[in-house]
Amino acid sequence: MTRVCLVGSPDVSLQYELLSRETSREALSTYDLARPFENSLAVRTVSLGAAVSLCNDLQWYLVRFVDEVLIQEPSVSDDEWLSRDLAVALRNGDLQPAETGEHLKIFGLERPDVPGLEASTGDGGKPDDRQRATDAPNVEPVGEGDERATDADSSAGPAQTTIQAGDGVEPVGPPKLVEPLYVRRTDGETPTYDLRDVEETLIVRLTESEFSP
Repeated sequence: MTRVCLVGSPDVSLQYELLSRETSREALSTYDLARPFENSLAVRTVSLGAAVSLCNDLQWYLVRFVDEVLIQEPSVSDDEWLSRDLAVALRNGDLQPAETGEHLKIFGLERPDVPGLEASTGDGGKPDDRQRATDAPNVEPVGEGDERATDADSSAGPAQTTIQAGDGVEPVGPPKLVEPLYVRRTDGETPTYDLRDVEETLIVRLTESEFSP
């Protein structure tokens, strides 16, 4: 399944803006909502085409409240994301998956300081989400009623969150995307992120026209 993740602008609460308005709330109502990053909202769609269509349906809100639109397509990569423009190019057949991956934007991931929380990094620098979900579940309100976000689904990338009921659990916030670095991958080698001292990064594949080193 293809994932869509919307990362809000710093001066807005993305969840509030999308879930408090009828049109966007209805567009998202058929999906299980997640919060993989700070001030973000993510869903799983059935295909790349469905992911692009959802973004088109939410265009009015994306322009006003969203800084980053990230799309993850398993046929391209299980752990790297696509920009919206690149996803559209792939959906339209203008590019093939093998033609992507040269132009990249790498975000640092900063995690909140949580006393006593130790994350295993045995999976290429990614914390063990199953351990984190057991030891310190992430609980954040998303939407109305008793819906809350908690860490789960370690296969879906860093700090994946899903919506489920939960009470009496200390909140542990998801990581924040910080200071992107634009790089080119050559001979299969990805340059090291060096803008901040972070343990984790998130890679987004771009179109050539989006790339600005």
